[in-house]
Amino acid sequence: MIEYRGVGKTFPDGTEAVRDFGLVVPSHTTTVFVGTSGCGKTTLLRMVNRMVDPSRGSVLIDDVDVATRNPVELRRGIGYVMQHAGLLPHRRVVDNIATPLRLAGVGRREARDRAMQALHTVGLDEKLARRYPAQLSGGQQQRVGVARGLVADPNILLMDEPFGAVDPIVRDELQHELLRLKRELDKTIVFVTHDIDEAFLLGDQVVILRVGGEVAQVGTPAEILAHPADPFVRSFVGADRASRTLHVKEVDGRQVIVDDDGRPAGVLDQ
Repeated sequence: MIEYRGVGKTFPDGTEAVRDFGLVVPSHTTTVFVGTSGCGKTTLLRMVNRMVDPSRGSVLIDDVDVATRNPVELRRGIGYVMQHAGLLPHRRVVDNIATPLRLAGVGRREARDRAMQALHTVGLDEKLARRYPAQLSGGQQQRVGVARGLVADPNILLMDEPFGAVDPIVRDELQHELLRLKRELDKTIVFVTHDIDEAFLLGDQVVILRVGGEVAQVGTPAEILAHPADPFVRSFVGADRASRTLHVKEVDGRQVIVDDDGRPAGVLDQ
């Protein structure tokens, strides 16, 4: 379990990224921070593995303040996946994935064996192991980034807008791949995005943030859609958009889901 207690962050230039943030991230669930640029979501994510230290308050993992942990040792036990994958261009795929293990002192052969297993876990062909990042598509690079985040079998996986740099079709594939991994691996995931649809697809708990890390609303996707906390949330999630208001229409004996403008959104399974 991850817990934020009265966390705030003011950077040296005087920018107050987060004012007073509190939240419990339950174990074995996915919590998504969502909001516009400058709302503090990435700052909050990076507090978990001490890439950013809070100016005040504390972040705890299983009731232990991360400030008491050695940052390097802490990060070795937490998976981290970023936008653009962050792969080392001069190292082959298998060696990129194995990097966290090698840094932790795991032998070369064992690290490579576990890297190959991680490659399989994220649905990539083992033939890609000998390639360099530049020889992969954007979607493949992101899968390699996820594999690297998972290779040490961490209990916590931090994901900072990992699918934001790929095209919509690949993004959809990666999102559904993550849903599969959630079911199979049972990790505690903290995910950052600016896309509310992605947040609602992936999150068990969604945290909508205003500027300064102020919580506008926390809840399941269904709770937030059904009961937006205020006009800001209603507008942000598009609760008043035609595409969010759906109805059932009979078409040739099938029940078709349509929005307020009559555009089809899906078909009910018989």
